[in-house]
Amino acid sequence: MRMKLRRSVLFLLLVTVFAPIVLYTDTLGAYFTSSSSRNEFVEDVSAFTFAGEVRPLNVLPQESSTTLKEPVGIVYSEHSTGSSSNYSDASSRENARITRQLAGELGEDGISSASNLRATGGEKSLVENSIREVTGKVHEAAVETGEKSSEGTELTRNISRVLGENDVKKGISAKHSEGTSENVSNKMELKHPERSSQNSGEDTSRKQVKSRTERQNDQTALPDAHIRQLKDQLIRARIYLSLSATRNNPHFIKELRLRMKEILRTLGESTKDSELPRNAVEKLKAMEQTLLRGKQIQDDCATVVKKLRAMLHSTEEQLRVHKKQTLFLTHLTANTMPKGLHCLPLRLSTDYFKLNKSQRHFLNEEKLDDPKLYHYALFSDNVLAAAVVVNSTITHAKDPSKHVFHIVTDRLNYAAMRMWFLANPPSEATIQVQNVQEFTWLNSSYSPVLRQLGSASMIDYYFKSRRAEPDSNLKFRNPKYLSIMNHLRFYLPEIFPKLDKVLFLDDDIVVQKDLTGLWSLDLMGKVIGVVETCGQSFHRFDRYLNFSNPLISENFSPRACGWAFGMNIFDLDEWRKQNITEVYHKWQNLNHDRLLWKLGTLPPGLITFWNRTYTLDRSWHVLGLGYDPNVPQKSIERAAVIHYNGNLKPWLEIGIPKFRNYWVKFVDYDHIYLRECNIAP
Repeated sequence: MRMKLRRSVLFLLLVTVFAPIVLYTDTLGAYFTSSSSRNEFVEDVSAFTFAGEVRPLNVLPQESSTTLKEPVGIVYSEHSTGSSSNYSDASSRENARITRQLAGELGEDGISSASNLRATGGEKSLVENSIREVTGKVHEAAVETGEKSSEGTELTRNISRVLGENDVKKGISAKHSEGTSENVSNKMELKHPERSSQNSGEDTSRKQVKSRTERQNDQTALPDAHIRQLKDQLIRARIYLSLSATRNNPHFIKELRLRMKEILRTLGESTKDSELPRNAVEKLKAMEQTLLRGKQIQDDCATVVKKLRAMLHSTEEQLRVHKKQTLFLTHLTANTMPKGLHCLPLRLSTDYFKLNKSQRHFLNEEKLDDPKLYHYALFSDNVLAAAVVVNSTITHAKDPSKHVFHIVTDRLNYAAMRMWFLANPPSEATIQVQNVQEFTWLNSSYSPVLRQLGSASMIDYYFKSRRAEPDSNLKFRNPKYLSIMNHLRFYLPEIFPKLDKVLFLDDDIVVQKDLTGLWSLDLMGKVIGVVETCGQSFHRFDRYLNFSNPLISENFSPRACGWAFGMNIFDLDEWRKQNITEVYHKWQNLNHDRLLWKLGTLPPGLITFWNRTYTLDRSWHVLGLGYDPNVPQKSIERAAVIHYNGNLKPWLEIGIPKFRNYWVKFVDYDHIYLRECNIAP
């Protein structure tokens, strides 16, 4: 009996004094609990494990953890009286140590920091401040990890009650009991704050990553995402309209057609989601519901795939036809003179013939044959285009008085070209305008190309109706190839017999920098300075010449790099030494039947100047502004000359809008002639 009484007293002492401490110290835990005892304690607070034997806590009332009530949230003041006066200073110091240990563990996991615990006076104050700080941080962590605010409030009340009673041992025990009930509902264990802090940290990190991903998705979202969805719905709707299963359902077909009309009205001319009406999303959802009904009616994937394949083939055929029509219309537009540009030479020619003979002469004619000056060769029948070339060159020239422009045009535009530059002299520069018909030496007996241009086969090629025989190479049938103006570049020494060097310019270029540096270049015995245009597989010789012909394959390399006319410096002395004109005539005679190359000037240029070209830096001459809207902006800005080669000329309405400003800024649209002909930017 005495032994049983002694064991009961000892057991009571362990439960009331040491058990709460065991919950927060790892050193004694090994003597009282096994690896599974913690879970047992959480599940049933009335059972206790001692030396591997489970015993009931008879001293405590047998109350299940699910019926534990929330303690009254009473917070006592610092000077409150009660059971705290029954404890010694040593007990208070021990309690403070335990509290600091608890706070330190929480601080290591990011909930609280031990450095925040500052003793402002006495051990009691230290305990109070520590527990309050831990309480606040735990509550903040709970809020950050998505815990309910009521659960954080319960935890705060529990620790505040412990603080008010100033009974650290009982407070820890009460805190443990209440914490146990909290753990049952929230699955959190205050005995291991590191684990709970880690879990909450992982949850917070997960949510941060999720929110960051959502923000990135929002930022990278396509500006026309809804428009794409609406168009996709239209395609799916057309499929359901053509399927037999859905066609047999008149109510569905009626609803589907109505939805399609709504989607078409919603789309309108919109290209971005921001341009859609406010009810666009509602229409999208309504159409989706209708399409889901169609899927329920017709759920045969094979039939849908077959229909989609048929639609794809039909669309590809329509695209091919439209491309061909677009190509034809583009060439037609490019070769058609706009009304304003047709009016301008007529107006200028009228005024030119009203002038006296003494008024028809240009100034500084003595500079025309001076080899020390900078001479330009410009062959054009477009008055406005020639004016832009001259104006842009003079604008960027360091000394305009040293620049001489030799313009050659045809008989129809000769008077208009002269009148324009007589009325608009280019600063101090010198201008010469010549008529190609006045070159009596240039005739069919001398030039093979003139004989070919006048032949019956050539006229038949250009003017015979070819509707039954569509020619895919429509660009080679451009009427400009019938003009000798296009071939004058191969007769420069004959046109300028007293000059040593000349810079050839096309009339669809704009000069952006001073070009005088080209005259000082040493071409190292070459005849022409060019900018190469070949890429990985583009603009090489095999693109322009017929290498199935042995005359071509035995003399040239198909992988040789091509180059471009438009801005080329010519050494006329070397031209004469190497007799380049005769080389040109030789190959023109060999190509009388157009089997070596199609029409044009670049293929014979590649052949004539083979191994006689000096490569210039690409920044001298940037091409593609007349057909490629993707020419890099940086390349344009650093270019000395930009070239609108292609059909999309800047003076035509079909010109690429973003490139037009480089050309437009050198045209004075307030000029009387331009206003009278209604020429506007």
